Amino acid sequence: MDVRHLHYLTEVAKHKNFTRASEALHISQPSLSKMVKSLEEELGTPLFDRAGKQVQLTDAGIIVYEQAESILSSLRDLSDSLYDLMHLKRGTIKIGIPPIIGTLFFPTIIKAFREQYPEIHIQLVEYGAKRMQKFVEQGEVDVGVVLLPVDENMFFTTPLARETLQLVVHKSHPLAQHSTISLKELKDETLISFHEDFTMHEMVYNECLKNGFTPNIAFKSSQWDFIGELVAANLGIALFPYSLCEKLDLEHVKVINLENAIPWEIALIVKKDRYISYATQAFIDYIKSTVQQS
Repeated sequence: MDVRHLHYLTEVAKHKNFTRASEALHISQPSLSKMVKSLEEELGTPLFDRAGKQVQLTDAGIIVYEQAESILSSLRDLSDSLYDLMHLKRGTIKIGIPPIIGTLFFPTIIKAFREQYPEIHIQLVEYGAKRMQKFVEQGEVDVGVVLLPVDENMFFTTPLARETLQLVVHKSHPLAQHSTISLKELKDETLISFHEDFTMHEMVYNECLKNGFTPNIAFKSSQWDFIGELVAANLGIALFPYSLCEKLDLEHVKVINLENAIPWEIALIVKKDRYISYATQAFIDYIKSTVQQS
């Protein structure tokens, strides 16, 4: 038995005539009769009463007809759903976003993407960039946003933004008089940092070590705005990417360039050797086109 058998049976049942059914199906009447007879032999029971002018379903035929209608309807729904999926009318993407990056870029990105693909559902998962690599690797999210570098043997990367870190100090701080400053000059300063599970923490810590000192970290937080408020209260200094500095209250803090710029590069990552859904690929392609235009 195959789908054609069921389709032919339903057409005969609807037309109550093999000739009219064969015309609707665009096949010869003998071929249609042969296919229905083959189905009856396979099931071991007659499905049509052919005695009258109009063929009628037998009791067994009624059961098969009802099931056939249900099966064919499900197949049509499946076909429609696959068409919608492949033509990006629907789908789901689970995106892992570190809170900082989400704040900076993703409200605008997601709004524009949803306008282009309104039936694609987006689920957002917030974790620090360090944990995000593990989530992508384990398949907990379809695509993750991380700070580069990552293991390119494991992940495909799509660049999202490239900036540099800036120094943020209180306006009354002695360093506020500088237009640029070297990282080495911060060795005696009190630093306010992100928590250890943030890649930003590791990045800043390692850059300080490269410049010959261990940073004196007084406070740690997962909230960039809270760190900014601590700097505004003159409780320490902080290092932020350029886009984040633009969100600070510049009435109370001063942003200073570093002499040897520390790159802050973010990208989308997906796990290599893993299926990428149509919806996820559409999102990646959208990011690529957005970055190229900017």
